[in-house]
Amino acid sequence: MATSTSNNGEPASDTGAQFLSAGYVVRPAEDRAALDRVRQLTAAAAAAALKIALPNDIGAFLDTIHERVKVADLNDFRLAILDKLLADPQFRPAYFACGRKLVEEVVGNELAMQRNIGLSVQLPNDDSSLLPLHSDTWGSECSPFEVVLWIPLVDVVRTKSMFLLPPEPDRQWRARVHEFMQQGTEALFKAVEPELAFIPITYGEVMLFTPTVMHGNRVNREPGTRWSFNMRFKGLFTPYANKKLGDYFSPVSVRPASQIGLSFDMPGSGDG
Repeated sequence: MATSTSNNGEPASDTGAQFLSAGYVVRPAEDRAALDRVRQLTAAAAAAALKIALPNDIGAFLDTIHERVKVADLNDFRLAILDKLLADPQFRPAYFACGRKLVEEVVGNELAMQRNIGLSVQLPNDDSSLLPLHSDTWGSECSPFEVVLWIPLVDVVRTKSMFLLPPEPDRQWRARVHEFMQQGTEALFKAVEPELAFIPITYGEVMLFTPTVMHGNRVNREPGTRWSFNMRFKGLFTPYANKKLGDYFSPVSVRPASQIGLSFDMPGSGDG
């Protein structure tokens, strides 16, 4: 396998090199059965919210959900699905299994995972579900050490997918963001649009990206509905900004030495 050199002089894998240069990597799901379980659980929750039997063709059911759900009812529909998924103990382990090795390769093997679930259901031509151009780390809420494991439940392409500005142009435009304070986000989007990447992903693949770069979505002009999940991961011992461990994140991978260190009490501490 070809390698490049990381900033600390150590060899970087192809995955690491691509993540550094493009800001994202797309890979086949590591556990296809787990991915199918994520989609099945989601579709079952959607069918329950609609009070219908789950159709046999889950992919077609999700892709044409706009034929069953009105824009005015979309947020309540989405929240009903999330309530069921958050209560299901199978969901988070299945989600993690879809990209665990990928996350570990990019982030490390002691990890914290977002406690809640991010779900986007974007109907065709619906302008009520937009996530304008932004970077999650421009404010104080998110740590630059976070990554997002983004999993679509249907094929996504062009405006049915999300866009991302690669790290090098992002650095250049970030230094000029102040120039657009009066003009607004849409003006900034138009300025960076030629350098944006709309990322095509087929069901069966997952994407890992850095939320430090500008990203977002546009009105879905494709004929099908977009379904996508996003879950954040970070190194267990990296800075947390305002989204804290135990509140926004929970540990999912802790090595024995860390378990000992985290539970260690000094003599005279009053414990034990």
